Amino acid sequence: MSSLKRPAAREAFGSRNVFILAAIGSAVGLGNIWRFPYVAYEGGGGAFLIPYLCALLTAGVPLLFLDYAIGHRFRGSAPLAFRRMHRAAEPLGWWQVLICVVIAVYYAVIVAWAVMYTWFSARLTWGVGNENDFFFSDFLRMGDVAESGVSSEFVPQVGLPLIGVWLVVIVIMSLGVKRGIGAANVILMPLLTLMFIALVVQSLFLPGALDGLNAFFTPNWQALGDPAVWAAAYGHIFFSLSVAFGIMVTYSSYLKPKSDLTGSGIVVAFANSSFEILAGIGVFAALGFMAAAQGTDVSGVATSGIGLAFVAFPTIVSNAVGGSIIGVLFFGSLVFAGVTSMMSILEVIISALQDKLGWGRVPTTLAVSIPLAFISMALFSTTTALAVLDTADAFVNAFGIMAVAFVTVIVVAWVLHRLPMLQAHLNRRSSFPVRSWWRLLVGILAPVVLGYLLYSELQSKITEIYSGYPAWFVAVFGWGMVVTLIVGGVLLSLLPWSERSRAKTDPGYDEYLQREAYDADRETGTLETLHTEETR
Repeated sequence: MSSLKRPAAREAFGSRNVFILAAIGSAVGLGNIWRFPYVAYEGGGGAFLIPYLCALLTAGVPLLFLDYAIGHRFRGSAPLAFRRMHRAAEPLGWWQVLICVVIAVYYAVIVAWAVMYTWFSARLTWGVGNENDFFFSDFLRMGDVAESGVSSEFVPQVGLPLIGVWLVVIVIMSLGVKRGIGAANVILMPLLTLMFIALVVQSLFLPGALDGLNAFFTPNWQALGDPAVWAAAYGHIFFSLSVAFGIMVTYSSYLKPKSDLTGSGIVVAFANSSFEILAGIGVFAALGFMAAAQGTDVSGVATSGIGLAFVAFPTIVSNAVGGSIIGVLFFGSLVFAGVTSMMSILEVIISALQDKLGWGRVPTTLAVSIPLAFISMALFSTTTALAVLDTADAFVNAFGIMAVAFVTVIVVAWVLHRLPMLQAHLNRRSSFPVRSWWRLLVGILAPVVLGYLLYSELQSKITEIYSGYPAWFVAVFGWGMVVTLIVGGVLLSLLPWSERSRAKTDPGYDEYLQREAYDADRETGTLETLHTEETR
């Protein structure tokens, strides 16, 4: 062992605690704040916590462990880690990278909207009773793709803050893993937590808050008999924990060799879920106030996504005592949550190109971020931005993230038979051991649930044109995007790795990896060998 040369040094987080903060920062995103509360409400209120907890424990945490094990064991970005597992698996890594490319270009604009609405909240710019018209007509200047196609008309109040968001993120990413991503999460995550707790406390004192909490927590036990509710719980967990994005594979590759993987995963998973429940309390307390002010039930005002954030909450801000404070806290939280998630999305792309090309941190960051920023500006600072965003998000989530997760567990578990090796790696370095139940959950339950979700989404998207958009529009920004992700992943895997790449400049990596893992693999009776010809 001592005669073997260790792999070349890789960037690393300053400590395990910084990694945990960064992983939580990636997981806690816009969906936690504007999606989970409504999904829980629609799924049976308090009763939804049962399928949610089951999904977390039987799918979310096991798949999080899988990503950690792959990234930490094979010490590379998503493409390199999958390549080192087996050369034929490399397209899975590039598929995940391209998903992050698409998400990055539209995620930035939502952060830019939140930046502007933080400012608007302080001044109630939208005017009382005009929140819906303000967002769609005055702010977005939304056009109709059926009439004008994809517009190139620039919307300055969106485009200018979008430039600012990209500049801030580019600076952070250029500083690297320790001084950039790690340091930013150390600052932003505590601020996000404090701001959101303050928002929840403020919301709880609003008139009608108790009605909102009753609507959120009152259990509808009959909902537990609906398969769609369980599917919604599993679907939300897959997205919420950032699994199958390449994010956790990349982040875990920056952990030091002797790191507690499963212990870290449990902390991240439950911290993320705790934030979601906190978001549900804050959001529904505010919706309870909105319902009371309008003289209607909570069901009449409950919504999710963009409608909740940029229409419902401005209405609450306009009518509540101290509404400006609520608005600044809410939209400021969206900004911080968006930035921490956006950093993790970009890191997947940057790390992959660094590994492939052997470039330095700053040149790679600029080569990735500047083109993406221009694409983001071209598509999402125009009058048809919302339609493009809505369609791309729906198809990339359904047939990008869920599809690559499904294919990954099938390939890793059933084609390459790598689960015993990865289990051994987890157990060698973690305080919480995983047993055969982990292989059953990842290899059997996960593909069954993901397959069902994919089938349901496919059936839904085929039977009717998405959101009533023109067929050509859905074909380009929906189905066309899905095909591009898959074909692009295969094509990128066929390109040769640079002589300066980490695949070429880690002398003896394969032999080192085999010897390094020998003791752990022997304990489970699953001694694995990684053939040099498969990983070169």
